[in-house]
Amino acid sequence: MPKTLAVPGAYPTIADALEVAPDGAVISLAPGTYRERLQLAGRRLTVQASGEVGSAIVDATGLDGSALAVSSGEVTVEGLALTAGDYPAVTVTGARVTVRRCELSAGYGAGLQAADGATVDATEVRVVRGQHGFVFSDAGGTVESCEIRGVTDDGIIVRLGADPTIRSTTVADCGYRGVYVYQSGRPTIERCDVSGTGDTGILVAHRSSPRIVQTWVHETRGAGIAFGPGCGGVVDQCRVEQTAGPGVDVDPAADPTVTLNDGGKMPLTGVGVAEGGVDQDAVEMDKLLTELDSMIGLAAVKAEVRSLIDEIQVNEWRRNAGLSVGAASHHLIFTGAPGTGKTTVARIYGQLLKALGVLPNGRFKEVSRRDLVGQYIGHTAEKTTSVFEEAMGGVLFIDEAYTLSRAGGASADFGQEAIDTLVKLMEDHRDQVAVIVAGYTQEMLDFLDANSGLASRFAKTMEFENYGPDELVMISERIARNDDYVFAPGLSDALHEHFSQIERDRNFGNAREARKLLEGMRKAQSGRLRALGRMPGLDDLRTLVLEDLLTTIR
Repeated sequence: MPKTLAVPGAYPTIADALEVAPDGAVISLAPGTYRERLQLAGRRLTVQASGEVGSAIVDATGLDGSALAVSSGEVTVEGLALTAGDYPAVTVTGARVTVRRCELSAGYGAGLQAADGATVDATEVRVVRGQHGFVFSDAGGTVESCEIRGVTDDGIIVRLGADPTIRSTTVADCGYRGVYVYQSGRPTIERCDVSGTGDTGILVAHRSSPRIVQTWVHETRGAGIAFGPGCGGVVDQCRVEQTAGPGVDVDPAADPTVTLNDGGKMPLTGVGVAEGGVDQDAVEMDKLLTELDSMIGLAAVKAEVRSLIDEIQVNEWRRNAGLSVGAASHHLIFTGAPGTGKTTVARIYGQLLKALGVLPNGRFKEVSRRDLVGQYIGHTAEKTTSVFEEAMGGVLFIDEAYTLSRAGGASADFGQEAIDTLVKLMEDHRDQVAVIVAGYTQEMLDFLDANSGLASRFAKTMEFENYGPDELVMISERIARNDDYVFAPGLSDALHEHFSQIERDRNFGNAREARKLLEGMRKAQSGRLRALGRMPGLDDLRTLVLEDLLTTIR
């Protein structure tokens, strides 16, 4: 098990803990504000909040640098709020950094800046203030389910050949452009929502070639998507609407290709490409159902989703035939332990509703209690309504929804106000949004009792069961394969035995446990290969062995 160093406690400051932390250690920060800068070079460790997301604040305002600066090594930060003055909140140079469930804030700087061969994997990261949101310069990685809102200039910058994958991310209300790709940038922008920009939604310049797929660009003061001379790339199944000028503005010397929603492809050599579309997209539905089927386990959940989709499809046929169709709710309850695929299924469900023509877009907005509950009477209703409106046309996913329930009947808990507001909004806009609430099974039953009309708003409850040892081994093998690793003979059997012995209580993380174990095995492999005394070969670099597992679980 990795060594955990608590701050404060045994170590009064983060710097004190870092000074003695061994490789693989976890620095656990109690709730509070830390007026420090984290400068890490060649380190391999995790820094995480011990309390709720954002409860531990690393504030480097006035300290002449980033709140977190990583120049080499492998670092994970989770659940923190990172704030800087006129510097990026997070700076990554030539390192691999994973940022999960963090809130970034900067003055005249970016929320996160990656450069010089860095790899950054950001998940559920919110940039709430700064000059830019994310900046990738000669860097890569993934940006998944993130939110960049209200920055003064560009939301995301991709330059100098950078090739990140930006997926299911919202970029809204930026002072200049939503996404700026230049100097041979090659990002993949997939299922994103870009809106409210002061200029162009997505601007491509200087011989760049992005792949922009299933992305909604709307309400921009400039063109929706614009390509400069010498640029290429693909725009595939995107919606571009309510923009100034042409939806897609292409310089005559550019050569991107657009695939319209009806499947027709056309090379663009002029300016101003209008959006095409049909009410339903059978090809996209088949693709999404195949993606659902490819998930490991979840047989009952898959059957429930298919049943819902079948019912919606038949209702559409009845409506088109002039037959009566009863009012339908698309709101769902997902119950079960963490790591069982609830978030992934919710995203696919939203995209299916979009492909069916039931919802105008498949945008996915995930929130928790802190996004809905305010500090005083009336504030919660305002916050909840604002979040609900942002999710209109797609899916509003409320994780750990039971935390909104009024604790012990305490009237001062504004979570009840959020529930009451949601009940009304869900009824008033049931044809415009799908609300999915998720959490532990018993706690969700208690949550439904918090308002007499709450349970009736949901069409169905889906139970996500824990994965068995066979499924956890399959998940581990898939994760390894996707990361270019293979298992040595006998390792899968050892993993099966390990997973069979783990107690599946309410804290069991399911797929998260598999991913965490694989991360440990990769680190163990690194130590093993460094000790060889020679340059490892390709097979050495790709293969995880039984020794790596034993080192990880000791």
